[in-house]
Amino acid sequence: MSIEIKSGGLSDFFASAKETAKEIDQGKRVTPKKTIWVDPKDLMLILKPERTNLVKYLRKQEKVIFSDLMVAMHRSPASLNNDLKILSRYDLVKITKAANPGHGVNKIIESNLGG
Repeated sequence: MSIEIKSGGLSDFFASAKETAKEIDQGKRVTPKKTIWVDPKDLMLILKPERTNLVKYLRKQEKVIFSDLMVAMHRSPASLNNDLKILSRYDLVKITKAANPGHGVNKIIESNLGG
C-alpha cells in the first residue's frame, strides 16, 4: 500500500475521517488507505530536491544501510540524517539499529513509502 501525502492540518484530517465514517454508515466498502496530513510549511521541507531524490531512491529499496545510502545519494552524514529525521517525523521511513559484529552498529533505513 502506498502513502498519500496531503497538505493540511488537524481539521483536514478530521474532515477526511468524517467522510470515511459516513461511507461506512452508508454501507459502502471502504478501501484501506494510508494518508499523511502534513502542515504546508513541512510539506515544503519534504519537497526539497534532495529529499525528493531520497524519497525516489527509498521507494525502490526495502531496507538500506545508512552508510550505503550515503554513498548512493552522494550525501554527508549530517545532511542525510537531517533529511531522514524529517521523513521519519511523518512515518515515511523507519530508522532502526542492528548489530554489525566486529564493527559496531549499523543504522538501517526502511521505507514506508510503498513501491
